[in-house]
Amino acid sequence: MRRLPVYFLIDVSESMAGDPIEQVQEGMAAIIRELRKDPYALETVWVSVVAFAGQAKTLATLQEIISFYPPRFPLGSGTSLSKGLGHLMYELRKNIVATTYDEKGDWKPIVFLFTDGVPTDNSSELRAAIAEWKRNWQRKVNLVAISFGDNTDSRLLGELTENVMLFKDTDSESYKAFFKWVTASIQTSSKAVDKNPEGIELAGADGETVSKIDLAKGDRQPPATDPFIVLLGKCQQTKQAYVIKYKKHVFEDASGDIGLDYRLVGAYKVDDTYFELADEQGSNLKISTNKLIGFPPCPCCGNPYGIAFDGSCGKIHCVGTEKMNTCPWCGNRAEYSAGGDGFDVNRAKG
Repeated sequence: MRRLPVYFLIDVSESMAGDPIEQVQEGMAAIIRELRKDPYALETVWVSVVAFAGQAKTLATLQEIISFYPPRFPLGSGTSLSKGLGHLMYELRKNIVATTYDEKGDWKPIVFLFTDGVPTDNSSELRAAIAEWKRNWQRKVNLVAISFGDNTDSRLLGELTENVMLFKDTDSESYKAFFKWVTASIQTSSKAVDKNPEGIELAGADGETVSKIDLAKGDRQPPATDPFIVLLGKCQQTKQAYVIKYKKHVFEDASGDIGLDYRLVGAYKVDDTYFELADEQGSNLKISTNKLIGFPPCPCCGNPYGIAFDGSCGKIHCVGTEKMNTCPWCGNRAEYSAGGDGFDVNRAKG
């Protein structure tokens, strides 16, 4: 039986924390539920999931949809597109059955790339990965690159594929509509493989939730300032790590000047997979707490202060109302007090 391999290459960087990663989790489950109802898809479609942040990891190996169960999506630090592409190409080399004189192999694979930001990896590594993709895989794979919001570099995605789509991730209903579009694209492609073995049949985009980016215009630039700021903390009580996410907010002050700050979105627990997927080089980025609006309690233990800065190791943790607290990162014990002025804290790559 000839297979139609479908790979999902998914950005799980910290900026996806909260609702976006939860919606992707639910959306993948919805895709599989619908494909299992489709006799064409049941007969041909095999699915795999690769996640990338600072590193990349296979979350689900290529398998037929009847036995596929959506994996749990982790978070990681950084957005290394070179690592994501490299790992995807490794999976393609390992799993795709090529056509020979004696036997027909797999149908042309489909890859859905989901990303919501600009790559943070080394420029030379990124250029090398893109060059390898163009040289070995661009003509052998149908890649659909999907920008979650306006924060990606569409010109860079356009080097990988002519199918660059914009998904306006506004609310839960838009996510449902988006994953219905992905499902319909897989279904139409699975039905058309006999007639169009080299192509992909994308479902019609409504222009509201999903639209195709006109790469010829060349006028879509990623924002000059970061759309999100993410801090990494650790719970003093449980020693579990968590991330705190802020979203960019532009405002006009009383004098009519335009200002910029970052408003709290939420705080979220992360497990050890976060560090497995983290960029090896870490981050030396900082932000002043004066730019951050809203300070959450600890999402792990409920301590009232989720952002306490330890001067010894320069990392963030939670504190309660006790006079003395212990940093879970370095073990330093100290007395904390509220600072009247802002101070710089380390931020993640996002």
